[in-house]
Amino acid sequence: MKARILASETGGTPFQRLLGHNPSLLQGWTALEESLYQRTALGAELLEQVRRVLAHGNTCAYCMAKGKPGQEDLDMRESLATAFAELFLLDHLSINEGHFEVLREAFSEKEILELCAFICFTTGSQRLGAVLNLTPEA
Repeated sequence: MKARILASETGGTPFQRLLGHNPSLLQGWTALEESLYQRTALGAELLEQVRRVLAHGNTCAYCMAKGKPGQEDLDMRESLATAFAELFLLDHLSINEGHFEVLREAFSEKEILELCAFICFTTGSQRLGAVLNLTPEA
């Protein structure tokens, strides 16, 4: 399957080269991505498990190629975060105070905010990749 728009010359990854048609957008998107991954209270493995759940739920071929979600050996925080991501994918409007009470058993307010922001940003990125037919071969 061919990407729906040609890649630009700007950017370091296939996804960035699509955004590279607008360098300002690429710069802001990349800065937010770096913040979500590098300046967070959440661990790298937790974020990766959430990213994988979202990749398969958002059917982004580019993102799914990086692996399937882990089914075993998840700690409590990873299990809660991935379950919350799955709920977000199914029906984000069904999320209620009870779900946040469960998250508060393992996460601080800051971490819950970061998890929600990560899920929203990653979903947007993956859906953009899916709409543009971004594939691992790009």
